[in-house]
Amino acid sequence: MKRPVLVLLASHWISMLGTTLVTLAGFSWLFLLPENLRGRVGNPYIGLLLFVAIPIVFFVGLALIPVGILLAKRRIGATMDALPDRKNALRRTAIFFAVMTVANVIIGSQFSYRAVQHMDTPQFCGQSCHVMQPEFTAHQFPPHQAVGCAECHIGPGAGGWFHAKMAGTSQLVAVVFNKFPRPIESAMEDNKLVSSAETYERCHTRERLAGPRLRIITKYKDDQANTRTRSVLMMMVGGGAAGGIHGMHMGPGVRIRYAAADKKRQSIPWVEYEDAKGKRAYLSSDAKPDAVSKLPTFEMQCVDCHNRAAHSFEQPDRAVDAALAAGEISTGLPFVKKTAVGLLKANYETGAEAQQKIPAGVAQFYLEKYPDIARQRSGDIQAAGLAIAAIYGRNVFPDLKVTWGTYPNNLGHADYPGCFRCHDEDHATTDKKTITQDCAACHNALAVDEAAPDVLKTLGLADK
Repeated sequence: MKRPVLVLLASHWISMLGTTLVTLAGFSWLFLLPENLRGRVGNPYIGLLLFVAIPIVFFVGLALIPVGILLAKRRIGATMDALPDRKNALRRTAIFFAVMTVANVIIGSQFSYRAVQHMDTPQFCGQSCHVMQPEFTAHQFPPHQAVGCAECHIGPGAGGWFHAKMAGTSQLVAVVFNKFPRPIESAMEDNKLVSSAETYERCHTRERLAGPRLRIITKYKDDQANTRTRSVLMMMVGGGAAGGIHGMHMGPGVRIRYAAADKKRQSIPWVEYEDAKGKRAYLSSDAKPDAVSKLPTFEMQCVDCHNRAAHSFEQPDRAVDAALAAGEISTGLPFVKKTAVGLLKANYETGAEAQQKIPAGVAQFYLEKYPDIARQRSGDIQAAGLAIAAIYGRNVFPDLKVTWGTYPNNLGHADYPGCFRCHDEDHATTDKKTITQDCAACHNALAVDEAAPDVLKTLGLADK
């Protein structure tokens, strides 16, 4: 009595192929899904296979089955009429396809739902796509390593999701045809950054008052002893109506607009500041009003300063200082600071070459200059070489043309223009009032490059 169903499914190679693909995809999905949900699968490409490749195979097979059945029915139409108990056979066929349809809808909906979820994970965005490797690597470090890509790069609602997927499709085409820029542009550069009011400010409200924050900056000189110095700053963060850094830029009634002369927004020739007192426009001394009027303008938001909040790249000097302070590199190795920075700034054709030559360079330096130390402290030298190579590995990607300084960090002004893009005493109004560069407007220096700041002793932080 089951013969009509089997005849229809097995009488044409297209329906047979469709059945095979659906079965293969279904069993593969049921086999891999539990492992993925339990977190036992670490390879990001498994997720790509599970939620993208297998669903494609599943739906292709699903589409081929009815096509094959229609073609088979035409071929054996006369034979079907001669089969016994045709009415019951057709009823069972209808029941069979109704049950299979329900099952396929359930499986297919799970495919689609899980696919959408997986495409919003850092693993999919950063590891499935090689060109995003630098951003994914930088994302692994505090403070936002637990925040998913979608939470900052996709706006709320269906509109934000649709816009992000359309942008992702164009990026996929560029990758497939090898037409993507090297280095890859930041979201601010290609004007695809979602407003911080829709993303960041869902976690960090601009009305919140943040009191003064103590900041300790530890540095090491490039002398033989790797002499440590420390600076202590009291940051006037503020917020809301209380003023301070946040209050002056994002407080109630404050609106700042600016014109950018370059895609990275490092050159800002015009600024308009509006608060309860009214509007004031500031123009840099070398800017021409007619030329400025043709530049793109933007309204200031959090990411204009916090532009690398989740993808921060280091500078060689600061990265080595941090490694020395953390004990990853021994400060007892003579000239290790100078040696490390020199090796990091050297040119390497590939990342693999750097990972080989940097530890070898450290070992060679001490073997030639300090043979006794090379013998006595081989473990520290090896650890230093690996730590320096790790610094290079998370900041420089030669194949993607990402190197030191490729992605400026606008927070502060030590390594990049940052605050000084506007606060340079050069932007002035028509009545000669300038945007201040007074250090005390943002922080008070309690100690500057001191070996043992007294303020840290007072606070009980001298050895921290």
